Amino acid sequence: MVYKKYMLTSTPFISSSDVYEWISTFINFERVKNRREFKLDRVRLLAEAAGHPERCAPSFHVAGSKGKGSVTGMIAAILQASGTKTARYASPHVSDFRERLSTGSGFFEEETYVQAGNELKELVEGFPSSFREDTSFFELFTLWFFLCARFSRCGAMAVETGMGGRLDATNVLDPLVSVITLIELEHTEYLGNTVAAIAGEKAGIIKSGKPLVLAEQAGEALDVFREHAVSRNSPLLYFPECAEVQDIGVEREGTRFSLVLKKNQFREVAEAETLADLFVPIPGEVQAKNAGLAVLAIKTAYPDTRNEHIYSGLAAFTLPGRFERISGTPPVIIDGAHTAHSVETTVKTFVSLYGNGGALIFGCVAGKDVFSMAEICHPFFSVIIITTPGTFKKSAPKEVYDIFVGQKQKAEREPEILFISDTAEAIKTARELALKRELPILGTGSFYLAAEIRAYFLDN
Repeated sequence: MVYKKYMLTSTPFISSSDVYEWISTFINFERVKNRREFKLDRVRLLAEAAGHPERCAPSFHVAGSKGKGSVTGMIAAILQASGTKTARYASPHVSDFRERLSTGSGFFEEETYVQAGNELKELVEGFPSSFREDTSFFELFTLWFFLCARFSRCGAMAVETGMGGRLDATNVLDPLVSVITLIELEHTEYLGNTVAAIAGEKAGIIKSGKPLVLAEQAGEALDVFREHAVSRNSPLLYFPECAEVQDIGVEREGTRFSLVLKKNQFREVAEAETLADLFVPIPGEVQAKNAGLAVLAIKTAYPDTRNEHIYSGLAAFTLPGRFERISGTPPVIIDGAHTAHSVETTVKTFVSLYGNGGALIFGCVAGKDVFSMAEICHPFFSVIIITTPGTFKKSAPKEVYDIFVGQKQKAEREPEILFISDTAEAIKTARELALKRELPILGTGSFYLAAEIRAYFLDN
């Protein structure tokens, strides 16, 4: 189908917020669980009707359970630093929906969101009502991003999957490089109940003949990825075989590390290359590993990328809600960790930088492994406040509180555990206690809770 210039017959959007509110009227599987079979048919039809905006620029496609937002953002930041205007697609957002669709250095121009939104609305209105009724928020949001990238004449795209991979709306891409981060049990109601099954869904982004940059994996996941890469003739760049992160130093201001890029089929060099003393302004060993994946992906697609752009791109990278310090007195850190493994990583980093005995604000949505997260948190905090992680998703904060109290009997340290259902009141109480007792605060368990805490401190 040949792309045509659409003329909007209904009332046009005048702001990016108008577009977002309209897209939000469609079914949203981030909010409501639904076992409807996911398909790419609708996105493919919409993309074809729009003249394939997903092909407007070379792309990087990133999937995985943990770290994919950071890897996507780092790729975009490095490309932007090299002089390539880069469109970045990520989820979820923390404070502003435009965090999901932006450039490597900030938001698009408002005109870009509006014009792309008007094109999207006219496009959707051209399809039968039955088609529109089945279309989801994420499908339309994804196409809105591709239209924004085309309208702004981006030279590259860094695109994060939403949930899975194989049937994710972003999987209409044919990227230069696919990247898959660490795999964990997640979204089991959609992706499967084993690591191998989830890896199979993530492996769906691997494209025929295109390289796969793969993070270190457990054996069962690695076997799945190797099999899929071979079946699609996709060169596999397994990070432990192609690169190594060394000399990691975690500070309150960020993470320093060195990266060794080894010789492989894409690097016809005499010896390994070392990028010493790299810096990412987000604390955590995991961020050094995420940066290593991003650099390996960039060097695979664009081997002539100058190292100075890697340094400056990583140093300029920011991502809301990822071990983000939002206040200095008392120190307040927010992190969107919402699995046992990610909560453990966040708590360990927090304690290493701010010490034992701080204050924890915790809230998670329904269906999470609260028992494990409670066991992880108990030994390290003197005050734990359980609250509601916002209202976007279903949660049961009283049940979470009961689990935390139950775990208290098993812990050597017995923290004071409070239940304050109202999120704003919980944050206010944590702040008052922290100021009185000179305690640092960690807020974690959900991106939605991180967003509530961020908004509270920025507004007060």
